[in-house]
Amino acid sequence: MAKVVIVGSYVVDLMSRTPHMPKAGETVLGGPFSMGPGGKGSNQAVSAARQGADVTMVTKVGNDSFGDDAMANFKKEGIDKTHVTRHTNAATGTALIAVDDRGENMIIVSPGACGQITKEDVLAAEQAFQEADIVLVQLETAMEAVEQAITLAKKYAKPIVLNPAPFQETSDRLLADITYVTPNETEASLMTGIEVTDQQTAQAAAQKLIEKGIDTVIITLGKQGCFVYDGTDEGWIASGFDVDVADTTGAGDAFNGAFATFLASGIKLEEAVVRANAVAALSVTKAGTAKSMPYKHEVDTFISG
Repeated sequence: MAKVVIVGSYVVDLMSRTPHMPKAGETVLGGPFSMGPGGKGSNQAVSAARQGADVTMVTKVGNDSFGDDAMANFKKEGIDKTHVTRHTNAATGTALIAVDDRGENMIIVSPGACGQITKEDVLAAEQAFQEADIVLVQLETAMEAVEQAITLAKKYAKPIVLNPAPFQETSDRLLADITYVTPNETEASLMTGIEVTDQQTAQAAAQKLIEKGIDTVIITLGKQGCFVYDGTDEGWIASGFDVDVADTTGAGDAFNGAFATFLASGIKLEEAVVRANAVAALSVTKAGTAKSMPYKHEVDTFISG
């Protein structure tokens, strides 16, 4: 079984539908409202676990009812919560999510406890890094936790997937240690200063990231799929899948958790990207984030069909 270590966030998703995104000063009558587990790190952990990975999660939640829910959810999903710690003062993080009638979303994240993951918290999980097949990180936590995770992964020569979301400035020194980076168009543009609008501009942005020392760049392009480039040719587009969209929230997390799992399972890059696209596509056919992550048998059926 593929062993995946994920250092990242856990927040509670507080989501409401809205007929349209409110303008400044506007109040919109929305609904229905739903609440459930979320956060980029946790969502990616659920995606990985549902694709069959043995997942160790490193995060921090509050000593509150939302934190209790987090621990129960990790147990339900079969995710190792040995290194999920409880903060005595900070509350569990929250995400305020609005989803409009087109399935598009706007999100405000209040990290709370997961914003205070320290390098010591990550170091406490060193044995898990040593035993891992791959390490997956995002930027929804304190940067010191991300840097320590990358340091440990490098120490034990483990491949590293960096999902640079939400965007934070990252040093070239940090990027030089990354095996796979998975920005969307906006994040790739912010990382490189090149606005990504098509395959040509995606290639230019990917080349700039390769020059920083990253091995492989995967720029996710929503329903179009993703652009893949390792610096050896012109790159290629892994096409997306045409599905009925209910809610795009969490699609990137679905992709990343699955992608890391497939790589850790020994699946070649080309197939791993296509299968991860399928996982992301299935996730947007349902409302919510973690709860919308498909299971392995659903993905197998979808692809074979």
